[in-house]
Order: sequence, then C-alpha cells, then structure tokens
Amino acid sequence: MGSGGLADLAGFDAVSLRRMIGARTISPRELLEACLARIEAINPAINALAATGFAAARAEADRAGAAVMRGEVLGPLHGLPVGIKDLQETAGLRTTWGNTGFRNHVPEFDAELVRRLRRAGAIVTAKTNVPDMGAGANTRNVVWGATGNPFDSDLNAGGSSGGSAAALAADLLPLCSGSDMGGSLRIPAALCGVVGLRPTPGLVAFPERPLGWSPLSVIGPMGRNVADTALMLASLVGLDHRDPLSYDAAASDFWPLPPCDLSRLRIAVSEDFGVCAVDPAIRRVFRHRIEALASRVAVCEPVSLHLPDPHQTFDILRAENFISSFGEIARTAPETLGPNILANLEIASTVALGDLVRAHHDQTTISRRFDACLDTYDLLIAPVVSLPPFPWKELYALEVDGRKMRNYYEWVGLTYVVTLATNPALSLPTGWDETRMPFGLQLIGRTRGDAALLAAAGAIEAAFAQDPALARPRPDPGRLAQPNPALTAIVTHPPEPLGG
Repeated sequence: MGSGGLADLAGFDAVSLRRMIGARTISPRELLEACLARIEAINPAINALAATGFAAARAEADRAGAAVMRGEVLGPLHGLPVGIKDLQETAGLRTTWGNTGFRNHVPEFDAELVRRLRRAGAIVTAKTNVPDMGAGANTRNVVWGATGNPFDSDLNAGGSSGGSAAALAADLLPLCSGSDMGGSLRIPAALCGVVGLRPTPGLVAFPERPLGWSPLSVIGPMGRNVADTALMLASLVGLDHRDPLSYDAAASDFWPLPPCDLSRLRIAVSEDFGVCAVDPAIRRVFRHRIEALASRVAVCEPVSLHLPDPHQTFDILRAENFISSFGEIARTAPETLGPNILANLEIASTVALGDLVRAHHDQTTISRRFDACLDTYDLLIAPVVSLPPFPWKELYALEVDGRKMRNYYEWVGLTYVVTLATNPALSLPTGWDETRMPFGLQLIGRTRGDAALLAAAGAIEAAFAQDPALARPRPDPGRLAQPNPALTAIVTHPPEPLGG
C-alpha cells in the first residue's frame, strides 16, 4: 500500500483491517504506526488516552507480522491495536482506575478480558480514560484529566468508558474495551457516535467482579460499527468457572454477524419506560428515528412496562456493589476517594436488610416484565441518554426536563433501568440530535439473545446508512486538529515516571 493509503489506515474499520493483515496487504506494524501517528496528532484535542505502551506494542506488532509471514494460523484479532479501559488490569502497563491512590500501579497480570484479547491476537496499545474509580458518566479525574467529546471537546464524552468511545470516534484505535454498570458502555457510545454493547451478564466472563452473583457490572466490546463490535465479542465469550454467572457460548454464534430480515422484526418502543425524566429535544429526535424505522419493520409500537420504582432499587443495589468494592478503602484511605464514590457509600450506610430484600424483589419484577415484553417483540427500543451532552466541567446533570436529579447518576436512568432488567443492550449511532451532536438508539434484546440483538442492530445500521441524516456521524477534522489544554489543566496528581 502506498504512503497515502497508510496515512488513512487508522480510519478503516476493524473487520477490513483484519482482512488486510491476513491478505498481507498491510502489516501489523504499518497499522500500529498509523494509529500512533493519529494519536500524536489528535489525542491532545480530546485526551482520550491514559497510560500508553507504545514500545511494547511495536515489539508485539513486529512479532505479529512475523507470524503472518510464516503462514501461521492467525487469531481473529491478529495485529489489531486495541485500547483497554483503565478499570481493567494490564500486565506491565499502568492501571490507575483514574484514582490518586493507584496512579503509579503497574499490574503483574492481565485481567481475563485482556488475556482473551491478547490470545485472539490483539495488540494492547494504550489505556483509555475513565472517571475516578469508574464512578459517573463524565470521564474526568485528577490523574489524567478530562476526556472531551470528539464532536466538541468542551462537552462531555460520557462515562465511564468515555476514553474508549472518544478514541474510537476520533479514529485513534479500531477497537476498545468497556464496562457497564448503569450505562457506562452505552452512554459514551451514544454521545460519541460509536457502538457499545452491554452483554447479558456472564456472556463475557468477569472473574474480577467482587460480588460474583451480582448481574449489575459487566464488561464488553466497543467498536465503530456493529460488525466490529461483534468481531470483538466473539473473541471474548467462553466459560470461566471463576465467574459464577459465566456460561458457555460459541464464538461462531456472533461472528460472522448473523443475518437478519429487517422487514420481519417486531419492535416495541418506550421513550422513558414510564419512570425516567427525558428532555423534550431528546423525545423529538427519538420519535423521528422511530418514524424512520417503522416503515422498514413488521411491527413498531409503543408499550407500557408498568415497572416498580427503579431509582430506589438501583440506588440500593449500586450501593451494595460499591460497599463491596470500596468499603475497605473508605476505612483505610478515605482521602483517595472522590465525591461520587463517597456518595454511593453514604447511601450504603443507610440501607437496612429489609431495604436490600425489597430492592432484589423489585429487580426481579423489572426483569420479568422486560422478559414478558420481549416474549412478544424481537426488540425493545428506547433512547440511551436523557439529554444532549453537557460541558465536561459540570460533574453531572443537575436536572432533566425541569426535574431536579436526586444524585449524580439519576440522569442516566434510561440505561440503569435496563441494567436492572439484565437484558443485553446496544447503543447504535443514528445521526445527529438537535444540537448537532451524535444521537444513539438503545436496542434491547432478549436475555442471552445477544447474537440476535447484534444481527438486528446490523440490519438497522445498514438501512440507516443509506440516509446521511440517520447514518453514523463523524467528527469535524478541524475540531480534532485543535488541542484543548483545559482537559489536562485539572490534573493535580499526575503519575510518576516509571522507574524514576
């Protein structure tokens, strides 16, 4: 490939890049260098990356290239650079959780997700930025700074997988990992115009989860399109007995992407699940997308789920998870914890056993009502976010449609309601909102129906790609060329140089 082509490699989709590596059209080292050049030029505008491991990545790319030339059997992600969310440990590469207490932490071992990606041939290139300890849907911390939205770097990129979503949208890396409790994969994907999949709990083994039986926290793939996301997911599935929710699944169920006849889909629609505040502008854009979809499918109609109060339920179950993860740190080093973590721990301190039992009961009811809906319909579709992206300097949204938010995360209720249901959910980019920022649809599938969900998402994506108003939006190159020093001005506890 000529030099002009190499300069554009970073913007190719992962499926095409993997095919080109296998055909020896490009080498893993050429692809990596294209990504590193893109990172050098663009990352100062958005600050998507945390620690980087470029020297090790170059060595790994050279080994990957040699394997290609020897004609070895190649893994499904062979030679593809990946970004790893800075909540997932990487052997030899700093993992900080965006927290001052861990800003110099270099793990000895990979998290299971990272191990599986390496086994599939992926090249770990950098960590992607997160909020402090992953708490909140605004990616900012005092170790690495804030991540700006690639479409307007003064605005929120979402969180907690905000660095991953921004890196994908800006073409820094072809694939990135994410995790999701209340919407941490789906929200940044929607705000940055990429794809994020929250899988069914247990599909992607998560043995590092402190509460092994809790289905709230999952890990999963992020890509620029549905096919890339499915390719990455196929490399992550498989039983792990250390995770009690883990179950066996075949990679071939997810890749190649299964076919789907869009015209036969039966789709249920909800703007707010009957319980969430949603900005009127989001409602208008959502209705427009549903109108565009309705003529392409067999059934597309609103439904009422009649849910018990999900907000208090999520408060309690989230607090249960946070006391498990951070209770000991709060006892021994509370000064290292940010305000979002402390807010969850304060909620936990007020929860009685009866409250916890009631929360688990209500979660069961929510799950059963989602399942009953999806016994009739193939998909349930809702918005991902309740309002357009706000400035990253605002820690969270204080109100939505005139309703004051009770805490720092109530504004993400559209996603945490689905978390409680435990169904797989995917954020699909579908054009622009009224502020010229990306707009995402939340596609919700049947429990353990992740393959069918991906297939349906791919069919909708393909149909919408024919219309510039509905296709995945792309950032303005002019904006990405302008560094934003305000993003790193908030750093007060930078990592120390390794070895120094």
